[in-house]
Amino acid sequence: MLGATRSSTEKRREFRRALESRRLLRFPGAINALSAILIEKLGFDGVYVSGAVTSASLGLPDIGLTTLSEVAARGEEIARMTALPTFVDADTGFGEPMNVARAVRTLEDAGVAGLHIEDQVNPKRCGHLDGKEVVATTEMVRRVAAAVGARRDPDLIVCARTDARAVEGLDAAIERAKAYVDAGAEMIFPEALANEHEFEAFRGAIDVPILANMTEFGVSKLLDVTTLAGLGVNVVIYPVTLLRIAMGAIERALSHIDAEGTQIGLVSEMQTRSRLYELVDYAGCNTFDAGISSNNIAEKRKDRDA
Repeated sequence: MLGATRSSTEKRREFRRALESRRLLRFPGAINALSAILIEKLGFDGVYVSGAVTSASLGLPDIGLTTLSEVAARGEEIARMTALPTFVDADTGFGEPMNVARAVRTLEDAGVAGLHIEDQVNPKRCGHLDGKEVVATTEMVRRVAAAVGARRDPDLIVCARTDARAVEGLDAAIERAKAYVDAGAEMIFPEALANEHEFEAFRGAIDVPILANMTEFGVSKLLDVTTLAGLGVNVVIYPVTLLRIAMGAIERALSHIDAEGTQIGLVSEMQTRSRLYELVDYAGCNTFDAGISSNNIAEKRKDRDA
């Protein structure tokens, strides 16, 4: 009720332990706090906060237009409502190394368990579109070092994303990833890999956990969890899946209402009121409210003074 019962410190510690187990962790992308609650209830391992989803929810394209405060606010509203670790897309770190350091501390204060920063130029582009540019390896190494050095909780996971596969080729992306690990990155996110063989190459070259982005309509082949686990992938994210499903349903519903003049034909497809109340713990809030009513407090005082 009213949010997670586990502290941010506990969630970070749990995320780190889970990564050390080397099993595959599944992190769907939440579109809001309510979807994060559902992700937890359905047994997933963590919640991802996608930069593309954050941008789209503001009506903006994913080209680096969101601000640190907007991303931190979204991260906080999601992290506070789930006991699962929340992993956040921090884009390029919102500027130079000093900006990266500030971003890490701001997101740490927001209660997230981990974040990733990338080696694209600022402003960035969606990782599965053409026209990306990457900064020099030395520049990204400075970003990673700034991120690692800025955190106050050593359990906060700092992940480095490289977009170099589409720009410089697979071998260059692997070499970059090695440099990022040397700079302190504890997980590597190789963006826009094409297939199993490329994940296998990364796994063989990198000795820290790696992340797979299974986003739809991108350049990566959509691999199932059995395949990803067999390849040694440690985290899989589904960043925009829920947004795409939700927006598809919203557009169909609006078209239906426009055509039919009523939503009656859609009711069977809706989440019921009772399920919504269950997810937001309506009954628990009522119980809590009744438990601290003025009458109950007066009775306890009367019993104490008797």
